[in-house]
Amino acid sequence: MAVVSKPLPAPSNVTQSPWVNALIGTGRYLRRNPSMIVGLGFLVVLGLFVVIGRTMVDVEDARALSVRPLQEPSSKYLLGSDKQGRDVFALMVAGTPLTLRIGIIAAFLGVGFGAIVAFVAAYYGGWVDTVIRTIVDTGLTIPSLMLLIVIVMSLKTNLSTNQMALVIAMLAWLSPARVIRSQVLTIRERSYVQLAKLSGVSGPEIIVKELLPNLLPYLVASLVTACSGAILASIGLEVLGLGPLDSPSLGMTLYWVNYSAALLNGWWWWWVPPIVIITMMFMGLFFVTIGMDEFANPRLRRQV
Repeated sequence: MAVVSKPLPAPSNVTQSPWVNALIGTGRYLRRNPSMIVGLGFLVVLGLFVVIGRTMVDVEDARALSVRPLQEPSSKYLLGSDKQGRDVFALMVAGTPLTLRIGIIAAFLGVGFGAIVAFVAAYYGGWVDTVIRTIVDTGLTIPSLMLLIVIVMSLKTNLSTNQMALVIAMLAWLSPARVIRSQVLTIRERSYVQLAKLSGVSGPEIIVKELLPNLLPYLVASLVTACSGAILASIGLEVLGLGPLDSPSLGMTLYWVNYSAALLNGWWWWWVPPIVIITMMFMGLFFVTIGMDEFANPRLRRQV
């Protein structure tokens, strides 16, 4: 009896690119992670507010004496004007990215330096680890805002936005260094790290090629947390009058609100917008941080 062989199926010519697979994976991740969607939603709304706002108002009106002072919200001034003669809508459009910029710069510098210190201390150990651990533990016992106030006042100069971010970054590395060090201490004992050591791979190469990729998700989560902390620190310093006085940032807006007693005088349109934007900013970063837990901790990852 003749055996009739079935023809093999034709190979599919449709192949998905890595970008498509990445988008599909991202969609699945967001679908099972509502906290991330909520957090990104808040941040996207703030981004659209800034982009669309720049088409509706001249950001030069955020300067003092640009418009008539103490005008209530109207069709001409959507959010009114403050006592210094600045359009509050222009203040919010110009100040929102400025405040985020301080947090992002300080977070990148702080987490970057903290990660380097943590990797070196945890991998090499010995007296290096002892010195770094002592510095970190001592620094974390001091209230950060109080220390930042002392540092800023000792500089005796009106800080710019970038200088403010650098000052905050001077303390922003302590907490990431301590937490990342504890993660590196567990990873360095794993078999693939020990095998790399026996193969003669140098310490810096092991850190870059073996330890860093495994902790990259955790570093991203630490970056988001450090960003929110840096924004909070910058707003705290600016409300105390230690920021750039001519800056339209959200913290300096609240400083002038407090300085002019806007709350007591009933100028609600001056202090409500910055508080609403700051609240949305922190809620967005908070929910993104919660959503990053699954990304940073493999034990929390669930199947679709």
